[in-house]
Amino acid sequence: MNFVEELKWRGMLHDIMPGTEDLLSKGMVSGYIGFDPTSDSLGVGNLVQIMTLMHFQKCGHKPIALIGGATGMVGDPSGKSEERNLLSEEILQHNLNCQKKQLEKFLDFNCGENSAEIVNNYDWFKDFTFLDFIRDVGKHISINYMLAKDSVKNRLETGMSFTEFTYQLVQGFDFYYLYHNKNCKIQMGGSDQWGNIVTGTELLRRKSQTADAFALTTPLIKKADGTKFGKTESGNIWLNASKTSAYKFYQFWMNASDEDVKIFICIFSLLSKNEIETLETEHAKAPHERILQKALAKEITIRVHSVVDYESAVEASNILFGNATADAFAKLDENTFLDIFEGVPQFKIAKSEFESGIPILDLLAEKTQIFTSKGEARKMLQAGGVSINKEKTDDINLAINATQLINNKYLVIQKGKKNYYLIVAL
Repeated sequence: MNFVEELKWRGMLHDIMPGTEDLLSKGMVSGYIGFDPTSDSLGVGNLVQIMTLMHFQKCGHKPIALIGGATGMVGDPSGKSEERNLLSEEILQHNLNCQKKQLEKFLDFNCGENSAEIVNNYDWFKDFTFLDFIRDVGKHISINYMLAKDSVKNRLETGMSFTEFTYQLVQGFDFYYLYHNKNCKIQMGGSDQWGNIVTGTELLRRKSQTADAFALTTPLIKKADGTKFGKTESGNIWLNASKTSAYKFYQFWMNASDEDVKIFICIFSLLSKNEIETLETEHAKAPHERILQKALAKEITIRVHSVVDYESAVEASNILFGNATADAFAKLDENTFLDIFEGVPQFKIAKSEFESGIPILDLLAEKTQIFTSKGEARKMLQAGGVSINKEKTDDINLAINATQLINNKYLVIQKGKKNYYLIVAL
């Protein structure tokens, strides 16, 4: 497989330095991408770069994931409007360990010559003194060269610290170090990193008089509606289940618009061009079936989480959007349960009231405001328009007691087909 051609048809190629494709055609090449360690989890925003490394390895090359333990202490100004808080060494180490575990789900670390490798730039910066750095690195890159970078120019009016200003030199030295110690010839990243990346090639050219260091970037992903990819109303979508449940992760991909999913499935799936085109044809015939969304959500949820988590996410989705039964509630952990009903109107009732039983008409119209009156509630019940924990009931004399509470705490009321309410027993 040709790596550059693979990126092109997937819409994953933005900038490429002349000579890069020629180098890749001559045999196995080592290339790296840096990851920001300011969180203990990577997010879906990092997936473009992770997939780039996956394709790089599948095409026979050696991927190196650089976890920026040192650069995380400095702060990358690219795309930032203000300087971020610096992290302690202890927090950074925790974040590094967590991110390593996530990367191991995507890259093969035991496949011979082109096995993936993870490096931490703190390892070569921790004993690098300031005087050594400005003498051995700083003297090779001019101030004019650094000021010309967009990441610097865009911050000159609001101001940037010397710490952030030196970031491109620190990242540039990463490439220099990996070139000489890991035979790494290519640095890759998002298009916003182009300036930092070429600083590395320039440092190698000036300090080592070498011209066989290359660069390649991928485009920044934007959604059709103009909102930022990887963000939702509730915040970032993470690869860690404790930050974003498998259900929420699955729903993120399922909620992609038809316009967006045609782009996403090329970037975030390992399906071939023919397989994707076949899915697109099927999707066009029955768009309401959301064939592309289902295919992508399945593949990426299994890869990031597991088959079991994917199946649970599908089952959880059916609770709101399908024909799931009350038994489905028993299989859900509390976090997933609450994720499903996030944003659903909630009512709180003392648990003691359930011990003696609450008449259903009182529950629907007095204890809560699901219905404006008992008369309205009675009419809807008799018409079969009310479900308790996904089971329809038309019994106007029914009493709801504590044995019906899910996890001894929750009661789900459904009015009509789409209106859900959550009662919490406290």
